[in-house]
Amino acid sequence: MATLLLEDGTIESNLDEIARELAPLGVYIKHYDPGTSILFPHLLIQDALTDKEKCHIVDLHNSVFEFIQQENGYLWCDLLNVHPGSPNLQTLIATYAKYHTHTAPEALYVLAGEMIFGFVKPDGSQVQLLVQSQDYLHIPSGVEHWCSLTASLSFKAVRYFTAADGWVPNYTGTQLNDSLNK
Repeated sequence: MATLLLEDGTIESNLDEIARELAPLGVYIKHYDPGTSILFPHLLIQDALTDKEKCHIVDLHNSVFEFIQQENGYLWCDLLNVHPGSPNLQTLIATYAKYHTHTAPEALYVLAGEMIFGFVKPDGSQVQLLVQSQDYLHIPSGVEHWCSLTASLSFKAVRYFTAADGWVPNYTGTQLNDSLNK
């Protein structure tokens, strides 16, 4: 279940309160337990996956999450599978660990592992959101954010797309607030 770290050090774990904090940004978070993970638990703990295994996971989730695709206009999805042995892992981390925006929404459903997203709120304050298994996160286009893996360096998620180049980062130059990284 997601947790939110506020700039004053407060940690919020109530999903309704987290949603309220993120609402001014248009960021949407929800926790879904469709039960599909019991169909492939061995794949969730496995680092490397074949293309066939990735397609199997995505196909199962598409059948359950078709409503998400329809209501948000997602055209396709894929499986993001990051693990300590991933090729170009350090490049991937460096690419998204700086504040940036996208020209299209960034949406994902977490299957396994966890990831941290940082956001700049309208008042300039910064927050960090930890998403975990069964969390669905939708970040509208233009929202300033960054993301990073946690120490486990493991994360599996279904990513949803509305445009081919929509997830390319446009860096903003905003610096991460040091008070959140202590």
